[in-house]
Amino acid sequence: MAGSKANPPQDPNKTDPDKTDPIKTEPKETNKDNDSAVPKHFIRHIIDEDMASGKYDGRVVTRFPPEPNGYLHIGHAKSICLNFGLARDYNGQCHLRFDDTNPGKENVEYVDAIQEDVRWLGFDWKEHLHYTSDYFDRLYGYAVELIKRGKAYVDDQDAEEIRKNRGTLTEPGTNSPYRDRSVAENLDRFEKMKTGEFAEGTCVLRAKIDMAAPNIIMRDPTLYRIRKLDHHRTASQWCIYPMYDFAHCLSDSIEKITHSICTLEFKNNRELYDWVLDALEVYHPQQIEFARLNLSYTVLSKRKLISLVSDNHVSGWDDPRMPTISGLRRRGYTPAAIRNFCERISVARRDSVVDVALLEHSIREDLNKTAPRMMAVLNPLRVVIENFPEDHSEVIEAVNNPEDPAMGTRKIEFSKILYIEQDDFMEAPPKKFFRLAPGREVRLRYAYFITCTEVIKDESGRVVELRCSYDPATRGGDAPDGRKVKATLHWVSAVHGVDAEVRLYENLFTVENPASAENFADVLNENSVQVLTGCKLEPGLGKRDPGHQCQFERLGYFCADIRDYTQQHPVFNRIVTLRDMWAKIKKQQKA
Repeated sequence: MAGSKANPPQDPNKTDPDKTDPIKTEPKETNKDNDSAVPKHFIRHIIDEDMASGKYDGRVVTRFPPEPNGYLHIGHAKSICLNFGLARDYNGQCHLRFDDTNPGKENVEYVDAIQEDVRWLGFDWKEHLHYTSDYFDRLYGYAVELIKRGKAYVDDQDAEEIRKNRGTLTEPGTNSPYRDRSVAENLDRFEKMKTGEFAEGTCVLRAKIDMAAPNIIMRDPTLYRIRKLDHHRTASQWCIYPMYDFAHCLSDSIEKITHSICTLEFKNNRELYDWVLDALEVYHPQQIEFARLNLSYTVLSKRKLISLVSDNHVSGWDDPRMPTISGLRRRGYTPAAIRNFCERISVARRDSVVDVALLEHSIREDLNKTAPRMMAVLNPLRVVIENFPEDHSEVIEAVNNPEDPAMGTRKIEFSKILYIEQDDFMEAPPKKFFRLAPGREVRLRYAYFITCTEVIKDESGRVVELRCSYDPATRGGDAPDGRKVKATLHWVSAVHGVDAEVRLYENLFTVENPASAENFADVLNENSVQVLTGCKLEPGLGKRDPGHQCQFERLGYFCADIRDYTQQHPVFNRIVTLRDMWAKIKKQQKA
């Protein structure tokens, strides 16, 4: 999220931010990708008032400030869409700024991945790519200025002593024995911190505010600490690094940000944000907090996502089960679907939980309009049409997308031996099973009516082949005599089809709020991926490019895996099933 960190400072008056109010948000159906009016939310109202009053001279400058210590996830997408979207809509600009103040966890891999994700979502920072490390010299100068003004001091207490002396919600803290050092002594010791004369953990630079402040964050917070680690951009130039609360507000000030938008975890930190800028008497942006995204059956804690990767619960940051942007991209989600989702959930001041079904609804809605229809059989059952000529095939015309006639048609081959889904046949069907059974007639999509005449089984009694007859007069799927069938099956020609691997993905967790589990790894879904081999696809599906999205008729939306797909070995990921739970939820709500 914008302004968020791996372990942000916690408001002691709040509950655990992972344990959010389990409200299901009713989405707004308006969004830009659907050519509808953008919904107004409280941040837009604030900006409208600022524009009307001439505040910031009518400028709107936002920023997205990720820490490069992991990959972005769907929660960051909400912040990206918000910050870049506001800049776009108010003819302003949005900066991409890397908050790279913690060299122990950051590297260039994450920097590159974050830039790729933001671009993929459809946003451009233009010339406004920044790093907090760009400002290390200036930030050091600001710290020196605070010392000169008697508003910062070097504290030789260790971290445990500082914690003990901070006080509680009901009791004030205790002043550090080093709090009243002279300006000259503080300047000297801070310079020695910079030149590496002190070991890590022996001293820090603290703001001199009020150890009895009701807001614990304001009880002389740390501004600089010693970290003798190489930085991914400045190498060994620095051995002291600014804390987030000090660096972030001043970076906003340096870049002349107007509206510094962050998540609710930082509401209490706003007081420190304002204090630093006021104490230094520099340009002062406005911090605004909004509710971060919480998604059902998902964890968005960076710590937990790192654990999923490092403990090999998933194959990597771009595993299609991960809520990372790279994982969603590999799964087959589109930028438009994610932008639509972020518009729908809008922006609020209170934490809530969004049903993952709404995210799935967004990709279905997008792909329904744009994805071609193809036929694939995932669990093949061999069908021999006995009265079809030997060594003969026919070209059948099929519609590419009934939602968009402009997408045209394609040619597919029909032959004597076909494959259908095993689930589309039952030897002793129950009353409401209308698909293929002995003696029953069904329609093959775009082709003919067929009737099952014989069932072939192996030694174990398993059905391995069906013998059928077809009616040549029903080509195209209709009978001249007007007779009807109750089922239409998809199929693939055995002669012309291609073999493929198909991966079926489900939710990574078995419970709606995995963050509430004592050990979130205990609620991992053991069946979150099922790998099918020997699947049969229309021949055209073996000639696609990685990333190609389509609908497998009757089965769901699928994507050619961007890592593993080749024309020699096609691999497809299921993006989402055809069943739309969000549409069902909305229907129930209306009822």
